Amino acid sequence: MVSTLYARIRPCRPRPIRPEAGDDPASALALTAPSLWLLMLEARAPWEAMGLAAVSPWLSKMPSGDGHPVLVLPGLGASDISTLALRRFLKRQGYSAHPWNQGLNLGPREGVLEGCRERLQALCAEHGAPVSIVGWSLGGIYARELAKEMPKQVRCVITLGTPFTGHPKATNAWRFYRMVSRQQAPDEELLAEVRKPPPVPTTSIYSKTDGIVAWPCSINPARHAHTENIEVHASHIGMGMNPLAMYAIADRLRQDPAHWKRFDVQGARRWFFKVAHQPEVVAQWY
Repeated sequence: MVSTLYARIRPCRPRPIRPEAGDDPASALALTAPSLWLLMLEARAPWEAMGLAAVSPWLSKMPSGDGHPVLVLPGLGASDISTLALRRFLKRQGYSAHPWNQGLNLGPREGVLEGCRERLQALCAEHGAPVSIVGWSLGGIYARELAKEMPKQVRCVITLGTPFTGHPKATNAWRFYRMVSRQQAPDEELLAEVRKPPPVPTTSIYSKTDGIVAWPCSINPARHAHTENIEVHASHIGMGMNPLAMYAIADRLRQDPAHWKRFDVQGARRWFFKVAHQPEVVAQWY
């Protein structure tokens, strides 16, 4: 039944987004957002949480981590409560997982990015080691930008359903973002900077059945040897509780940055994961 549902959902093409005042007409024509079908599939998030509980004994058998610090950043409109399951999982795996401690993520308002920088510096000083950053959705944008500004203090970056390429309106959360962040029109120069990958090992975990973010917006360019893209079956809202995403995160955190390799999908993994390279639809951005 599940496979039949995916077969019906996958062919659905995202609907085009109409340009608004201040948009670049040429880029606006290429914008797409997930379809209504995919948006409705976000209701499966509770099932993903229950799935995590069911497979926890299996996940606990993964090799333990080395104890290095991990900073977890929530998505738009979410707080540290949303990342509690993820942080608990990381602690069980042997990592020192930390919340961002800034309440609700209401966009890059005044003081937010400064708070992230201070949090990162404090964790580096406390542990005497670089910090891995896991960012969910908008939190992934913060994670990537922190790694660009402070690369010596960041071990690696892992993003979950983060729209770092394309255009902000290729999401079903754009209007909500505009309302809570008080930003009316995108800055094209800023968007161009956001699309650039950090100079540290960077993993994008994404889903083609994401009902909030159009999946091409979460694809790192293949020409960068230190970036990768891992596809999982997940909703956007449930990605931080999805068992497959958890497995991929734990696997990536175990990587030695000095000998980092892209996610291996050989063996049994090929049944659960896919590794995407840069599709033609986003080639125009690079």
